[in-house]
Amino acid sequence: QVQLVESGGGLVQPGGSLRLSCAASGSISSIYVMGWYRQAPGKQRELVATMTDGGKTTYADFVEGRFTISRGNAKNTVYLQMNTLKPEDTAVYYCNRNQPGRAYWGQGTQVTVSS
Repeated sequence: QVQLVESGGGLVQPGGSLRLSCAASGSISSIYVMGWYRQAPGKQRELVATMTDGGKTTYADFVEGRFTISRGNAKNTVYLQMNTLKPEDTAVYYCNRNQPGRAYWGQGTQVTVSS
């Protein structure tokens, strides 16, 4: 089993920034894809950004260069730096880690962008 613990969500004004963190523990594999998804009310969960064990990154089109995914030196922590936030970025953000044969999810952290 792998446990994912997220932090860093909150309320921010339009144009502001937030940094989300996700720490993985437990049966960590060196082969993985780790990243962030989000789900707004009434909408399906969607990919935001991912990073492979080799460091390759993928971003959703709506990111438009505003978000950056990175990881810690131990490679069991992933971050999402979100800049120039918009009201439409309001959602619950979920950390995800895919390892051979299994996908793991965090409990989610609320991000609200509002004035």
